[in-house]
Formats: sequence, C-alpha cells, structure tokens
Amino acid sequence: MYETNESSSGSSAVRLPKLSELVFDWNQVDPPSCSFEQPTKIILNDETLRDGLQSPSTLQPTVAQKQAFLRLLPALGIHSADIGYAGASSSALSDVIKLAETIRDEQLSIEPNCAGRTHVADIDPILEATQRSGVAIQAALFLGSSPIRQLVEGWDLKHLEETLTKAVSYARNHGLDVMFVTEDTTRARPEDLSRLYRAAADAGASRVCVSDTVGQATPVGVQHVISFLRQDLDEAGFSTIEIDFHGHRDRGLDLINNLAALSAGATRVHACALGVGERVGNAVMDTLVVNLVLLGWMEADLTGLPAYCELASEMTGFPIARNYPVVGADAFATSTGVHAAAVAKAYEKGEAWLADRIYSAVPAGLVGKQQRISVGPMSGRWNALFWLREHGYEESSELASAILDAAKRSAHVLDDEETRAVVESALKEAAAKEEHKETLV
Repeated sequence: MYETNESSSGSSAVRLPKLSELVFDWNQVDPPSCSFEQPTKIILNDETLRDGLQSPSTLQPTVAQKQAFLRLLPALGIHSADIGYAGASSSALSDVIKLAETIRDEQLSIEPNCAGRTHVADIDPILEATQRSGVAIQAALFLGSSPIRQLVEGWDLKHLEETLTKAVSYARNHGLDVMFVTEDTTRARPEDLSRLYRAAADAGASRVCVSDTVGQATPVGVQHVISFLRQDLDEAGFSTIEIDFHGHRDRGLDLINNLAALSAGATRVHACALGVGERVGNAVMDTLVVNLVLLGWMEADLTGLPAYCELASEMTGFPIARNYPVVGADAFATSTGVHAAAVAKAYEKGEAWLADRIYSAVPAGLVGKQQRISVGPMSGRWNALFWLREHGYEESSELASAILDAAKRSAHVLDDEETRAVVESALKEAAAKEEHKETLV
C-alpha cells in the first residue's frame, strides 16, 4: 500500500496512500438524487452541554445555568440530551449527577445520555452517575472508524472490533443502555461500518450513531450512509436497533443534513443551541426545530425558543448576531419601503397572520415575536406612518415627512429613541409656530 519516492531534497520519503484510499466519499456513491420523505419518528438530542462545550471559544456554564437550560428543552419538543462527559473530571461527574437528579426531581421529560470513549475509564463514571442519581443514563460510546483515522492511530479493524465489543459488553453487563458511535462515519468504508455496527449490536447496543465528525457529508451522502446501515442491520437481524445522526457545520450543511438523515431512516438527530461546538460548530438546534414545525414533521410550542437561545448565549459567551435566523434582532424587522408597505397594508386588513407572512417565511408569532418596521435611508412613507401608529402618535403627513427627512440624511436605520426625538422636535416646532401665529392674531 505504501510507496517510496525521492523527495525534493534527494532523501528517501514514505509516500502516503492517496486520499481516495483514506477517505470513503459517501457523497459519490450514486448520482445525486435526494428527496425527503416525512419520517415516522423524530427524537431530538440536545448536545449543547457536552459537544457544544468543546468549542475552543466557549465559556463553561455553571451547574445552575445547565439546570435552567435543561428545563427549557421539553416545551421545544426536545426530549433527549447529552448531559455531559462524566469521565472528563470529578467536577464534570458532579455536574452530570446534579443534572440527572434535576431530571428526576422535576420530572422533566428528558432521556439523558453521556458520551464516553470505548474504555472502562469513561464507562465507570457514567455507571456511577446512574447509580447515585437513580436515573437511567445511556452510555454513548464512541470510536474512530475511517481509514484516515485508522492510519493516524495505527489501528486495524480487528483492534476496533475487539475494543468496541469489550466496551459495549462491559457497559451492558453493568446495566447501562448503550448507543455505539462511530466517529467520522461519513468517511468510513461500508464494509468496515457493517462489521463494526454488527459487532456493537451483537454486544448489546440498542442504538448506533452515524457521525459526520468533520462536516464532510452532503444531504445525498447522509442518505446513502443511513440507508446502507438500515438495510445492513435489518439483514443481520437487528431491525429493532435505531439509528442516530450527529452532524457538524464545516460546510454549512448541518440543517439540511439532519433533515436528510431523518428522511432516510434515522430516528434521532443531534444538535446544539446556536450551533456551538468544535471548529465552526455542531448542527443548529434552534433552526432545526423551527424547520421541523414548519414542515409539519413535529408539533411544539416554540414561543420559548428566544429564551433558549438567549440562555445559551449567556452561558457560552457566544453572541447572537443581529441577522441570526429567527431569534436575531433583525429577524422580523424591515426598513425597506416596499417591504414595509406590504406589511403595513396586511395589518390594515385586520389579519395579523397575513402581516406575519407577507415578507417572512417564518411567522414571527411562531416564536413569540412580531413584525417590526423601522425607518432608515431606504424607507418610504409607509414606514413613517406605521411607526407613528405603533407608537401612539397622530399619523400626519408633517410628522411622517419629518421622520423621512431625518432618515434620508442618516447613515443608519433610526432606532426608536432617535425617531421619537425627531417626532417630539417636530411637534414642538409645530406648537411654536401655532403659538406665534396666535400671537400675531
């Protein structure tokens, strides 16, 4: 498999295998043909408190913040969560136990799991957390699977199979439910995945997880690997074993990949609030739940979604950009004249749902928000009139003109304080003129 050649300096060097030998590309298995069928089962697994906290830029939340975060999940349709890496440290284990106790004591409809390597040193802390809290915690045991990872680590398939079998068996023999996770699944060979997942199933795993660890997959690739594994497990007699999908954002395909995974047979997908996580992050939970509801694939009250994102921002230190989908400050705001006119006219028809949709694919009311019209350099008369109406002022041509004159001279959209200052100044000026006129009379 290896060849040697002369390097530029004249010395002998080892030539590594071609990339195609080290990375299996599920995106190219067949000609692209991606169609989404509505899944019959959807479980959302929130990874914010574990994989999300592996971001190189995140703050580490307090246990109180973690508890508050867990409490927000069920209302959003999220009923599964990774509550930490119990084997990371004694403090991490303590937090996991406290979170499990919170789920128990407050009867939160959340099924907890903890990630760990396929090693007793990581399994025992999960076992301890389960025993001390009295809450069943699933062990999500992971092991690298791709040829490129095998090369770097010096592993062979026999070693991987023996390692996972020993770990899964140990966890099951001590009463833990197990999900076996292959890292870098979307770059692993199908024959290797078949062997590893079948070994995990034989050892007692109830779930297996496909991981797009480096964000390699396209939606087509995700569907290929999920479909392959579903068929392979069925053929091996493991039709009751369910499949998870864990995606990352490196190519910006995280949301669509989660939808593709569900449509191809995965029953649980993983994501993090605000997409926090390693490198550029994990799949984004907040946009995922919005799309699942809008697709009609799931029912949930999403009015708590802004609070979920705000708490995630506070506890991780990740700011929410103004143009962030759904919960950003500008998500339901417009200052453009044509758009504002359409929204205002929709409101005039007395139908809030119409105004919520005329220039928005995501209804603001879905997440407890409302459309907002402001005035700026690109605004028109409707913007000014609407602002006056919404803030309790008379909808006069004079006031509208004063607002627009100020906005057109500005380099930015006027905020409410600036607009109010313009209106109050115009009112004072008008009053002074009226007073002067009366004096003359």
